[in-house]
Amino acid sequence: MNYEYLTNGVCAKKITFTIDEDKKVRNVSFLGGCNGNLKAISKLVEGMDADKVIAILEGNVCGMKGTSCADQLTKALKENL
Repeated sequence: MNYEYLTNGVCAKKITFTIDEDKKVRNVSFLGGCNGNLKAISKLVEGMDADKVIAILEGNVCGMKGTSCADQLTKALKENL
């Protein structure tokens, strides 16, 4: 299923992604933010189990923001599992 998540507190404005029937994360794309870093995150999590992505990236922060684009991805996944 395809999902969209509006981020909060980070430079990226939106995350789009798919979670397949086996809970694998696919097609992650960020709108805005640090283009190179976010493309890398998207490639690294491609095909990974959603719960594993959450376990690895949850709580990652960017500067003094208290969150990050990676952390926002975990919030998006948790909301849509």
